[in-house]
Amino acid sequence: MGLIIALALLIGASALFTGGCKPKGGEKAAGGEKAAAVKEYKIGAILSVTGKASFLGDPEKKTLDMLVEELNKKGGINGVPVKLIIEDDQGDENLTKNAAAKLIDKDQVLAIIGPSQSGNTMAIVGIADEKKVPLISCAAAEDIVNPVKEWVFKTPQKDSFVAELILQEMNKLGITDIALLTDNTGFGQGGAKQVRAFAGKYKINLALDESYDKAATEADLETLLTKVKANPKIKAVINWSILPSQSIIPKKMQQLDMKGVQLFQSHGFGNIKYAEAAGPAANGLIFPAGRLLVADGLPDDNKQKKVLVDYKNAYESKYKGEIVSTFGGHAYDAFWIIVNALEKSGPDRAKLRDAIEGTQNFIGTGGIFNMSKTDHNGLTIDSLEMLTVKDGKFAPLSSK
Repeated sequence: MGLIIALALLIGASALFTGGCKPKGGEKAAGGEKAAAVKEYKIGAILSVTGKASFLGDPEKKTLDMLVEELNKKGGINGVPVKLIIEDDQGDENLTKNAAAKLIDKDQVLAIIGPSQSGNTMAIVGIADEKKVPLISCAAAEDIVNPVKEWVFKTPQKDSFVAELILQEMNKLGITDIALLTDNTGFGQGGAKQVRAFAGKYKINLALDESYDKAATEADLETLLTKVKANPKIKAVINWSILPSQSIIPKKMQQLDMKGVQLFQSHGFGNIKYAEAAGPAANGLIFPAGRLLVADGLPDDNKQKKVLVDYKNAYESKYKGEIVSTFGGHAYDAFWIIVNALEKSGPDRAKLRDAIEGTQNFIGTGGIFNMSKTDHNGLTIDSLEMLTVKDGKFAPLSSK
């Protein structure tokens, strides 16, 4: 009787945070026999836990720590515990490469989550393919998965979707002439590429298209925005960047009294700390993001709502004083995609890769994932919601 109770607890617990993607009742997960032969499943993660991109890596690390702790308390994967090995790349691409080599060659991990940033991810996609180790990036640039790389996947929505939604919103607002401002990171340049690619489709004129250094000072950004203000045709700015510029630019636009120019940010703005850093100047800016940021306000029949609210409540309860961000959500999705795949594949990298690629109808924080041989992201454009900042908080644009 004790064994029956224990098995029942294990099966019930394994459904936690998984979006209903476990094997159906009575179905034995493939790989279960192999799993019994190993002591632990090793999963690696390369995250920017410290350094200038810690706003990405810190919530990702905390999310993974929380999920592994909960999973192991409930019995792990098919009775085998998960060992998470996190490497901090500090935002440095060379450290990212070193971390990948360590995780693959020394630690012999089955898969890697991360890196946090697009440039750092691109620095190791070749390593993942060469060493034949599944990599699920938490970074956004479309180049990570387009063209498809056999062993590389990502969980954030494609930046082409973000670009199109922003341009569509400009059409609704009757905006035709804009300034495109992007930093010189892999994330910023990936976004610039997509905006340029779709501007013609939506009849948007890039009256100003400039890139600035990721370390640009407030004075540098003020000079750039003064140039924008000097052109009366420009009625909107797209700023596609990482910190600190995405918080500086709204403040500078307010100081320069650019009231007639609408500010759009990328999905990289998905952390309330950025709005707080910008202060009242952030109110009214527009950006696309996943629904995690407005989870509580979703209708009850939304397919993602339960997953989003459960994750949000668990994270904010464990890390008191912190508000959940989309970045931790990217790690959440990567972790459960790997766990679901490991239940089917067992400790075999090639079979694990195939199982990840076969992910279907996985309800995550970023959307509903359906991966395939030709799509290693698995999300559609409707995984994003147009949001704004209202009274210092995120809100659906429709409530602006």
